[in-house]
Amino acid sequence: MKLIQSFSVDHTRMVPGIFISRVDRLGEHSVTTYDIRLKKPNREPVIDVSAMHSLEHVIATYLRNDPEIKDDVIYWGPMGCLTGFYLILKGNRTPQNLYGLILRAFEAVNGVKTVPGTAPENCGNYLMHNLEMAKYYANEFVSYLKANAQNNDIFEYPKTERLLTDDGQRFYDS
Repeated sequence: MKLIQSFSVDHTRMVPGIFISRVDRLGEHSVTTYDIRLKKPNREPVIDVSAMHSLEHVIATYLRNDPEIKDDVIYWGPMGCLTGFYLILKGNRTPQNLYGLILRAFEAVNGVKTVPGTAPENCGNYLMHNLEMAKYYANEFVSYLKANAQNNDIFEYPKTERLLTDDGQRFYDS
């Protein structure tokens, strides 16, 4: 099998931030997957699963109600590694263009009194939520984004160096 694009990102050098994971063409339209990374992979503890679930609900609700972006949101959901989220949008914005929106979405978590969509009819694991921990992680990410707003590393993936074989093929060691 061909190695997928996201596995070419050097996770040992990655920092939290807002990154373009991939851009796909669907007919005449583009769809962009963004990596909203809250934790340094393999170097920081991952996000608590119940807090991750609450962040998913709160921020998905925020994005799908934000007049600037709501019609372009295709998906907001957690990464399996629990270090961040994927945001899939119609169109192709730069990570810098999303900075304000992502900052506002995570800031909005603080004002939430209850996690939306947590009734048994609305959620497949309605008891697995932790709003207070979600607020902790949201505040941590907001502080980080503000402190690093001028740091280009929060907008550009670190790429792994790959060797070329004698016949021009890329060598992948995993």
